[in-house]
Amino acid sequence: MKLALTAPITTWDEALPLGNGLLGGLLWGEGGTLRLSLDRGDLWDERPAPGNPLKGFTYAQLEKLVAAKDNAGISKIVDGAYFSDYPTKIPAGRLELDLAPGQTVTGFELDLTTATGRAELGKAGAVEAFFSADHPVALLRVPGAAPKELRLLAPLAVKKIGFPDPVRGRAGDAQWFTQATAEGHVTCVYVATRREGETTLIATTVTFSPRDGADVLAAARTQVDAALRAGFAARHATHAAWWRGFWAKSSVTVPDAQVQQHYNLVQYFYGAASRTGAPPIPLQGVWTADAGELPPWKGDYHHDLNTQMTYMAYQAAGRFDEGRVFLDFMHDRLPAFRKFSTEFLGQPGAAVPAVMTLAGEPLGGWAMYSLAPVNGAWVGHLYYLHWRYTRDAGYLRAVAYPWCREVGEALRGLLRPDANGVLVLPLSSSPEAFNNDSRAWLQPNSNYDLMCLRMLFLGNAEMAAELGDPAAAADWRDTAGRLGPYHVTGKNILKLNAVEELTFSHRHFATLMAVYPFNLMTIEGSAADRAIIHATIPDIDRLGVVEWCGYSYTWMAALRARIGEPEAALWHLKAYLHAFILRNGFHANGDQTKSGFSAFDYRPFTLEGNFLADAAVHEMLLQSWDARPGAGGWGTIRIFPATPWAWHEAAFTDLVAEGGHKVSARRENNATVWLRVVAARAGELRIRDNFGGRAPAWSRAGVKKSGEDFVFTVQAGEVVEATLAKPATRPAPPADAYLDDVPKAPKGMGTRMTY
Repeated sequence: MKLALTAPITTWDEALPLGNGLLGGLLWGEGGTLRLSLDRGDLWDERPAPGNPLKGFTYAQLEKLVAAKDNAGISKIVDGAYFSDYPTKIPAGRLELDLAPGQTVTGFELDLTTATGRAELGKAGAVEAFFSADHPVALLRVPGAAPKELRLLAPLAVKKIGFPDPVRGRAGDAQWFTQATAEGHVTCVYVATRREGETTLIATTVTFSPRDGADVLAAARTQVDAALRAGFAARHATHAAWWRGFWAKSSVTVPDAQVQQHYNLVQYFYGAASRTGAPPIPLQGVWTADAGELPPWKGDYHHDLNTQMTYMAYQAAGRFDEGRVFLDFMHDRLPAFRKFSTEFLGQPGAAVPAVMTLAGEPLGGWAMYSLAPVNGAWVGHLYYLHWRYTRDAGYLRAVAYPWCREVGEALRGLLRPDANGVLVLPLSSSPEAFNNDSRAWLQPNSNYDLMCLRMLFLGNAEMAAELGDPAAAADWRDTAGRLGPYHVTGKNILKLNAVEELTFSHRHFATLMAVYPFNLMTIEGSAADRAIIHATIPDIDRLGVVEWCGYSYTWMAALRARIGEPEAALWHLKAYLHAFILRNGFHANGDQTKSGFSAFDYRPFTLEGNFLADAAVHEMLLQSWDARPGAGGWGTIRIFPATPWAWHEAAFTDLVAEGGHKVSARRENNATVWLRVVAARAGELRIRDNFGGRAPAWSRAGVKKSGEDFVFTVQAGEVVEATLAKPATRPAPPADAYLDDVPKAPKGMGTRMTY
């Protein structure tokens, strides 16, 4: 539960990450200088790009440009909008402390249990820092003599987008600047100090006029003064109490220190960067780049992978408050999505710009995915999963189904029957396949489009049926059925679309969406499903990793666990941890070892790869999906379904299965020896018998056996517990066991994308 880093830390993206959802900070430095980079989740420049090239641009116009093969014309409009300096996320500023004589930074430590950072000063003690869990303020406590100097630096990046110089002020032990931003808004960064015994207490905050009122200086001063009066210990006590509650939700224990620490760190990211009342996690969370430049990819909301995979690790961990931050944010933007659907698609309903600003406005970028309407269907999958995991009937009725219904209505309005009566979209693509080249416009429907549409429509049918609307449910199922089959080769390999095979290494597993995360095609499904899975995965391996990013490895780890391949899952997870993270745990996209895990060796920091790593761990320890997706069943609990051989002992507490059941279990000598399920609802509870012939001693009578499953009839709150005999010996490793702590790079990197 601690992240320890040696000094110096000389770059922002290797810093200790701190945050409370609204505010974020990065603690770093060297020698006698300590830095705290400041960020705020809603600090955006939302102005349209100069000339507003997307204004009035429609899907119909895009169709015509694609038909004319005028990719340059498309790029001028859509890329032109994105490659302007704004709209963009912007950083807030930085504190710099010149420490007292004799004080030198010797190391850094992040205590995850209390979300407290420390800059070690050797025998002089340590600077402690935290972003209050219950107040919009950060506090630092510096031991010994007061710092020689405290500087408050405005972000250089705002010069790039034409903001005026900040207006600075000082009064006593306080200093601040106010910064005019865009559209008449103002931000204020404020810091003040006071002596507290033998230490110096520093409090800082960032205010922004859209949320904090016109007088941002007064709002900032009020927050900082209150924090200084309360004192470090008092504020830290309530802060630590919040984090104790956070960590009490669930836990995971695995016998791999590297995996364990990363798992805990990423769960911490949810608490630090996805908090009720604050914006959800964009590409970099509340840790916008502090390097004098605007953040990578504008720090925006990408919905062709990034947001969806960022929010795939909260369900099993039971972090539903943190997950709802994203879902409620997207629900609040329905007016913007309705407007986009009407003005761009020419359809009623709602459409999600696949690359969007904080306000939900389209940003542009490669048109093949930034304007692809099916990405909203993938977002809809998260609403569906939230309902399946929580069984929250009120949320289903008021939020989840209405949101997904409106997105489904817009997409259904776009579909047209082809010569065979199959419903197809006017335009199709597969995320980032052929990048921004004209070849990226694929013959409709791509497998990606097909899988996203089918998932949304079947999910809508299931939710409508639950709400007592059988007619709507039948209508959605009929629409899903008219989409036609998935596109496969004669060798059962999933293709890009009906006419093109995937012939190159590719970072985005768009052709595998039906397997993970959608679960439309399962290893327990039909013989045809199993044949496709067993043919396509080896083909992806054959194509190699030359075009992979870090998130490709963690996505593949989760997918391989889902299909019951634990050793392959562990190898991909360990490859990611070895090559694709910075020393503070941030996912850096490229191969930082430059040793053959990818041809990409750059280091733009984004978070989706981190969260997919935790999703992969969950898949290794607990699965609960329904073998008949879309049918309305509640699945079977599978305990340690894809746990690698090297994890001889492992445990988890209160992970959540679909249906809301809380599951705990322990594994010894590679076998389950204890399990407990706390039922969330009355009805049937199914637990898979994967216990190797050992008979569980159940805590209650009435257990029945149905095929491979133990079946119980339970009441809400009822506890089902079992113990099993511990195997006397550990089994021999399987032939494919992954036993190395440091993975070896693939011998051949594979085939590059060609145009």
